[in-house]
Amino acid sequence: MMSPAAPSDSDTKAGAYNLLVNCGGFKPGEQLLILHEDPALGWYDRAAPVAVAEAAAELGIAARLVQLGPPSEPPDSTVSALIADSGNIVYFARIGDEGRFGEAVPGKTSVMSYIRTVGMLASPYGRLEHQAMLSLKQAVNTVLAQASRIDIECPLGTRIGGAARAGPAGAADVSMRRFPMGVPAPVSAERFSGRVALSNYLTPTGNRSYAPPWLALEKTIFAEIENGRIAGFSGDQATVSAVRRHYQNVSGLFGIDPDAVHSWHAGIHPGVTYDMAVADDPDRWSNTIFTSPAYLHFHTCGAYAPGEICWMLANPAVHADGVALWSEGRLRPELHAETRHCLEAFPALKLLFENA
Repeated sequence: MMSPAAPSDSDTKAGAYNLLVNCGGFKPGEQLLILHEDPALGWYDRAAPVAVAEAAAELGIAARLVQLGPPSEPPDSTVSALIADSGNIVYFARIGDEGRFGEAVPGKTSVMSYIRTVGMLASPYGRLEHQAMLSLKQAVNTVLAQASRIDIECPLGTRIGGAARAGPAGAADVSMRRFPMGVPAPVSAERFSGRVALSNYLTPTGNRSYAPPWLALEKTIFAEIENGRIAGFSGDQATVSAVRRHYQNVSGLFGIDPDAVHSWHAGIHPGVTYDMAVADDPDRWSNTIFTSPAYLHFHTCGAYAPGEICWMLANPAVHADGVALWSEGRLRPELHAETRHCLEAFPALKLLFENA
């Protein structure tokens, strides 16, 4: 696991409070189920969910910790019944991510945590006021929705452009709360055409489990896109063949459209870090770092959000009507009135961007 310096108790409590109160809205007297993965799986430590449970107790919230296995192993009947009967749930587990695009359940508040360790909980990533990130998300949504033309580029040669259909809200956003908030609503790709550079790895979207979960790309190739459809792949033929086989495998497993490019979005949280080798687990890497402004990702393979195969673009540039919103992997909130207002309203957010 990632191993940052030992956090202070005050920082850890601040991160836990941010999750429980600012994000979850949980109140004294309520009950809370905290589902956490076995730390041996390498995705989450146990210290973070324990810290959240302890903070909940101090707030008068009765928290119960339950350990889970990998997402490929469904919970047993006892845990399934607990999930069904619980009104408040926090997931330090990937099975929460798999349900994020499902229908919201009235009276049920679920939080999906992308905090992997207690160090991340205590860091600016965990402590930055949740409302600041909600405000920034909405502001970025607005900038993209109002643009008549959006252009995306990356240093490897991505050149794709178009317009959001009915704005970012036209694509499905998630039904559960996410902590930390790190991406705007996905932008429909159905009016985008051009080419996207594919490099390093194709990774899962976290929607469903399948094997192999990722594909290592020997060389950079290009996906040719026409109005949200993969028209073909170009470049090194061995890599192109491997990519086609991967798409055939995944689409065949679920009976889905392999050529669909459903939507895209880029990270907006400058506080996220990842200090492990990407090759150790490319799935864990992409599922953690996607909230960083240094990455933009497309949802592909499946005509629904989030699809099943993710394209991760490093150091993206995104221009809305010619004005940068992301530039060289940095979100530029100071360049748009809507996002600049967020910096003025939340000084800690402004400071985090200045120090990113």
